[in-house]
Amino acid sequence: MIRLGGWLFRHRGWLPVPLAAVMLVPRPALRAEGLALLVLGELVRLWAVGHIGRRSRTRGEGVGALVRTGPYARLRNPLYVGNLLLWAGFGVLAWPAALLVVPALMLHYALIVRWEERQLLAQIGSEYALYLVEVPRWWPGGTPRPAAWDGAEALRSERGTFLVLAVLGGALAVRCYLGG
Repeated sequence: MIRLGGWLFRHRGWLPVPLAAVMLVPRPALRAEGLALLVLGELVRLWAVGHIGRRSRTRGEGVGALVRTGPYARLRNPLYVGNLLLWAGFGVLAWPAALLVVPALMLHYALIVRWEERQLLAQIGSEYALYLVEVPRWWPGGTPRPAAWDGAEALRSERGTFLVLAVLGGALAVRCYLGG
């Protein structure tokens, strides 16, 4: 399972996209809950990327210094939580696709996180071991640690995510309003 997590990590940018096809099967409906999840998911991602920077986009196995500020002080995987919120939002807009998409992505990210934790522990060592004890994996807890947020860096790094959101949002809109 750890090796599978490593493979999923290296391909994590495009692997969830085929699930988008599942969301185009039912006729989507504009639902406030789905839109709220989309906005919340992207806000979480922007907050996280503003602290970790572009290295969040890496596909390699090397890591930089441990980030313990902003959302990383509250939970260990804010980018993946943001992704889950985004995909849950699309799933709600294309209900009942959320019943397939969200559990599939939960498994996807759980495997990636297990692999990442092993990598980080091997490369960072005791500092990361302490972080594992102090900061929850998925649900916010931890101790807030304020630090500067780099909004410009976050927006630059999120260009790919914005593109995916625009394409999927456009496809859902077309399906909803023109697809019969």
